[in-house]
Parts: sequence; structure tokens; C-alpha cells
Amino acid sequence: MSTPIRFFFRGAVHEAGSVAPTQTVLQHLREDLHCTGTKEGCAEGDCGACTVVVGSLEDGELKLKAVNSCIQFTPTLDGKALFTVEDLQLPDGALHPVQQALVECHGSQCGFCTPGFAMSLWAMYLKQEGKEPTRCQIDDALSGNLCRCTGYRPIIDAAKRMTALPPASFERAAVIEQLQALQREGGTVYSHAGQTFHAPRTLDELVAARAAHPQAVLLAGSTDVGLWVTKQMRELNDIIYLGHVAELKSVREADGFIEIGAGVSLEDAYAALNRHYPRELGEMWQRFASLPIRNAGTLGGNVANGSPIGDSMPWMIALGSQVVLRGPQGARTLPLEDFYLGYQVKDFRPGEFVQGVRVPLPRADVAFRTYKLAKRFDQDISAVCAAFAFTFDGDIVKEARIAFGGMAATPKRAAQAEQALVGRAWTEDALKQAMAALAADYAPLSDMRASSSYRMQAAQNLLRRFWFETRSENPLPADALNAFAAVRV
Repeated sequence: MSTPIRFFFRGAVHEAGSVAPTQTVLQHLREDLHCTGTKEGCAEGDCGACTVVVGSLEDGELKLKAVNSCIQFTPTLDGKALFTVEDLQLPDGALHPVQQALVECHGSQCGFCTPGFAMSLWAMYLKQEGKEPTRCQIDDALSGNLCRCTGYRPIIDAAKRMTALPPASFERAAVIEQLQALQREGGTVYSHAGQTFHAPRTLDELVAARAAHPQAVLLAGSTDVGLWVTKQMRELNDIIYLGHVAELKSVREADGFIEIGAGVSLEDAYAALNRHYPRELGEMWQRFASLPIRNAGTLGGNVANGSPIGDSMPWMIALGSQVVLRGPQGARTLPLEDFYLGYQVKDFRPGEFVQGVRVPLPRADVAFRTYKLAKRFDQDISAVCAAFAFTFDGDIVKEARIAFGGMAATPKRAAQAEQALVGRAWTEDALKQAMAALAADYAPLSDMRASSSYRMQAAQNLLRRFWFETRSENPLPADALNAFAAVRV
């Protein structure tokens, strides 16, 4: 039987029983609920005009995340809470401090993007608990919101101003109580007009659903699959949603690895990784897409997607990370670099899916860095993404692991460059030979992001940057080579 979709909305439980499984949250808001404050701009999770805040129960606590409603499917809201710009107005009719600050600081001209900005600011307002946010926190919170006419200065001023205004309360306990009543015991199936949305609750239920529906689309954060519908106009029949499987949301340390379930969001995954690799992954964390995309997308989904320019894979391959696959025959683990067989071809056996990844914990003898080159700091796809993990014995390169994204059909190691370095002193002469060897490892394409020649020169120069930071004599600090270090405070 088809299970209706239930979520907490505008102070009550809302039931959506006749929507297409691929109807977006934005469409449901505007077309069915007539809540038109939330706007549609790009329909691909880039502009932020559609930003809403979704609340879910995690370990009994309410977790609130700003996400793009234009690419989230309505059935993913089951058992959650949805907040839109209409929720900001206070009971006495007064403006919320977020709204009042935008008014006082002249943070809106045409106003089209303003509701999305307001919701991103509201999510940060609740997180700050009355403390004024730093400029870096403001930039990160607004990284998924684009403004074409107001300019960012007055909006940033409003972000600082909002915590100085008389506070507005938010009844977390009441929302938690409502969500507790909405939680279901087992997996659910929602069907409409020939489309079926499966939402298993356990790993065993997921394995069974995958075996029963081998052609079904696996849906995690919808940051890629959502675009199949909104941009490619694809018709999806069976969908298996991973977002309710608790076993896929764990992060733990075991046997020298950080084990991250495939359902852990990119934001939570990078937060956990950053505790171990703050210098190496801090900038990548900030620059990976935008906060709403990181809140929705998952590290497991990024790995399973296998994009040639996916920013997570190069550094994970360089570190020697592993992918855990699960299927009817159980789980198996293989090196991440062996998972990618060709462009969009992965080593999946029938019925298998990504259960999680295992990232090695830091070692004192390994020098590790990862770098991203893109046209913008935030919310941009890499032209080149580089990662280097070298093991040294004194000044001798004992092991070199070099991986790039954006240089080949898959994220790929540079075998020739590695071979040119192993067993040699980490000198400029060795560096130059390895830089030359990169031309034998890759034949990058030209596209709208970068030309082939630019990509090759950039890859070689990133290897030189790594040498500057890790050479034995007078290594340069990272901030001496980072154009953003002075402004990201």
C-alpha cells in the first residue's frame, strides 16, 4: 500500500497524498500549498532563491539545515519539518530580527533573492544563539545565495545586525514533539501515477529493496539526481531513498580509519574529517559547492556519482581511502582508485551500492595536501583538483601518491610522475622531472572551465606548490601560497 507523506509545516502536520515522487519541494510549496514567498531561479541548486530550512530528528535532537527546495523531492520530507520565509513573521505581526535587519541595512532591492537570503540567515541566526557571527561564518552561510542587484555589503551588514536586535524565540521542544509522533517503525513505499518511492529504514531493508528493484535510482542528497528531473526532464520510475537508513549515517574511528557512512551529509563528513586534517581539508570544506548543497549532498553520493571532477575523490585516492560496497552477498571493501573503471563506469556487482568510505587517519610520516582551482572561491566546479600524499624517509621520497580530478575521464593517479619521484631526494630537480612526467599521465580536455594546456600547466604548478610547502629547506607556510588566506577570517 502507498504511504502518505507527512511532515510538520506551519504549526501542524501536513499530509501530501497525491504528489508525484519527483515533484520538488519548491513545486509543492508554490503550486499546491500556494506559499509563493519561496522563489524559483535556476532550478538546479545554484542561486539560492528557493532556500528553505528542513528540520529532522537526529539522536533525539532537532537538526536544522538550509537546503535548496528546487532539487529536493517532496517525499524526502516524510517525518521532517519544513520552514519557509512565511514562518519568520512573529505571532504579533512584527518582523523577525533577520527580516528587520535586512530592512534596516537596505539589504534588498528587487527582492527576488531576498527570501532565500532570509532563510539562510535564519538558519545561521538559530545556530549562533545570540552571538554575532564572524565574517567567515557569514560568507559560508550565504555561499549558496546569489544576488544580482543589491550587492552583498548590505546583506552582510544585516547578518551582523540581526543578533543585536531584540531576540526572537524558537520553540524547539514543540517541533521535536511533533516529529517524534511522525516517526515510522519500518520502511515505507509511496506510489503515484506509476512512480514508486521506496524509503527503507534499515540496511537490510535497503539491500532487499535494491535486489527487488535493480533498475531503481538510488537517491541520497538529490544534488545530482534532482537535476535529472529539473534540467534533463527525465522520467524516473522506481526510486530508493537512502535518507532514512540510520546505519548509513554513522561516523566512527576504527583500525586506523575514519569510517563514514554513505548517508552522512557532506557538511557533517567534512566537519568530522576536518578535526583530523584541519590544515589540509579546511579550505576544501569551505569551497566544496555551497552550504545548502553540503547540507543535502552526501560524501557517499559524491563517491558513487564518480564525476571526473568530483572534489572529494582526488584527496581520498591520494590518502589511500577505501570504498565499502554492500549487496546481497554482504559487504566488500576495495581501494577507491580501483572503483572507477572508466567514465561513469564503476565496479558495482549486481545489487550493490556504496555503504560508506574509509579514510586513513593522519600519520606523522605522510605529508598531505589538496588544492582546488576554480573561477570562484565558493560554489564552483573545479577546473583542476589536485591531491598529494608523500611518505618520506628523511629527505627521500619513500612513497608518492598523486591524484587529480578534471584531468581524465575518472579521478586518476599520476603513475609516471609518482615513479619519477620514488627513491629520490625531494629536490627541485626531482620535482621538475615529475612535472614533465605528468604530460605522460594525462591528456586533459578543453571545455568551458579550462583549456587542455591550462589544466596541464596548472597541474604541474600545483605539484610545485606542494614542493614549496614540503621541501626540507625553508618550506613555505600554506598562507604564503594561498591568495584567500588573508581574507577568510
